[in-house]
Amino acid sequence: MNFFRKKEIIIRRASHPYKNGSFLQPLAVAIVSAILVALILIMGFLDIRRSETNLVGFMEDQALATISVLQRLTEDNLKSIVAMTGKMPTQAKTASQEEANYSKKLVIEAITALGQKIDEQWRKKSINNAYLKKYAADHNFLYVAVLNREGNAVYQSSPLKTNMLDENDLSANGRKATTIELLEKIRIKQGIGFVALRRKDGSGTVVINLDKQGLKYWSIKVAVERGINKMGEGHGIVYMQIFNDQEKLLGYIGKLPAGLNDKDFNHQKILKGTTRIVSRKVDVQGNNILDMAAPFTLDRKVIGFVRIGLERGSMDKIIAENRRNIFIFMLLVVVIALLSMWLLYHDQNRHLAGIIDMERRLEKAERLSSLGQLAAGVAHEIRNPLNAISMATQRLKRDFSPPGEVKALEFQNLSGVIRDEIRRLNGIIEEFLSFSKSRRLEFSDFPVTEVLQKIVSLIEEEAKTRSITLETKWHLSSAVIPMDINKLQQAFLNFIKNAMESITGQGKITIAVDKESKKYILVSISDTGCGMTAEEIEKIFSPEYTTKEKGLGLGIPLAMEIIRGHGGDVRVISRHGEGTTFEIILPCEKISDKT
Repeated sequence: MNFFRKKEIIIRRASHPYKNGSFLQPLAVAIVSAILVALILIMGFLDIRRSETNLVGFMEDQALATISVLQRLTEDNLKSIVAMTGKMPTQAKTASQEEANYSKKLVIEAITALGQKIDEQWRKKSINNAYLKKYAADHNFLYVAVLNREGNAVYQSSPLKTNMLDENDLSANGRKATTIELLEKIRIKQGIGFVALRRKDGSGTVVINLDKQGLKYWSIKVAVERGINKMGEGHGIVYMQIFNDQEKLLGYIGKLPAGLNDKDFNHQKILKGTTRIVSRKVDVQGNNILDMAAPFTLDRKVIGFVRIGLERGSMDKIIAENRRNIFIFMLLVVVIALLSMWLLYHDQNRHLAGIIDMERRLEKAERLSSLGQLAAGVAHEIRNPLNAISMATQRLKRDFSPPGEVKALEFQNLSGVIRDEIRRLNGIIEEFLSFSKSRRLEFSDFPVTEVLQKIVSLIEEEAKTRSITLETKWHLSSAVIPMDINKLQQAFLNFIKNAMESITGQGKITIAVDKESKKYILVSISDTGCGMTAEEIEKIFSPEYTTKEKGLGLGIPLAMEIIRGHGGDVRVISRHGEGTTFEIILPCEKISDKT
């Protein structure tokens, strides 16, 4: 009853949480490592994004500063254009008056240049009403026409609006007023001026009529173009376009690369003045550009928008360098984090392994204690039949010896083997009872082959009944080593019996003795049995492991303990389904080779 209670305790301890911890611990460390690495990566990417955002912000500020300079220059030019210079005394012309006259002259020259283009198309006979209508709309002209020698319109952008004149203004000297005369009367009465370009031969005239809106547009356009000229190109500007609130071009620097168009930005949102600047990175025609759009203001009023493209070469280099440095830093931190986690896991696992080993030792001690109690309970029952068998054997040897010298000798040998095995069995029982106690080995020099041959003689009959062939290979005729004969015989017998039990049906066991090195011999026990998996090989020397349905499975652990007590070691070579070889290495004092 005590044994079974002890066994229950062992089973309960086998489910100790530390054993499960050996599986949960790597997972916990892996999760912590993954979270730490993820946080580091997120921080790194945020740092890269922040660095890129700062550089983009710097370039946006650079673009806004450029636009601000252009706005200031445009305001100065526009003030010169609209200055009222007529009130200044002619004898006291100032620099401002001269500047204003010069600015107005530029407006007239710009409009005159367009009139000359119209005249060129007229000479090529490429002019019609539709052409002039589109031309007037594109350039914010109120009225555009080409006149014949008499001053009447041949082609015009639209019918001339005469409803702003009186009835008597429509005629001159009793005839219908010409187009040029009507334009002059409109200028006098309504203040709507016009520019007229008369051919040298008098064959025709090109007239361009501007209202206040048109004059304002052209004044701003000329002011912007003068500001661009003063500011000059460069400053990393790939292109810059200035549009009014009608999305008509006021001036530009460079050329918009192919692949970009006017619809890339929401201009209406920009014209509302709610957006300071919008930007995007584009790669076109081999150029890396930061494409931006911002409001264009005059006198703190949004009158249009600016689209500007700056080279990203230096910015991309800085971003690439920052990204590389951050990635290197992240990699180092990740390596350090993983190394720290690994060291933490290794340290914890080492302590955990020590706890598990202590647990196993405790289980082993409890099991051995239970086995000792069990052995103490059955030892008396086993010894009685052994004594009876021993006495019966002695009587058979004394009184029932067969006739004939050969048979009598064979009978004496077999009865002697039985008597010796009974004695050894009794010794095993004594050993089993004291298994948990320390055992002293009594060494004496003895040949290994004789010990093995005795075991072969003992189990030969049993092997035949199982259809198992025993084969011996004594490559060393005399391998004398220091040994405890009985204990080493028990160890060899345990290995051979284990080999026999692994064979189902016919099979073969090969026992060989060979030289391992100058100071060691090698005893190999090979079978053609079922073999073992790698997991089974790891557990085979553990006292608590057994594959037998009956028995305690202490044969191999006992044998291993005996071999190690002799200063030797055991190697296991096995392949599942093909057989197993136990290689037993034992130290020796002398080896005599068969010659």
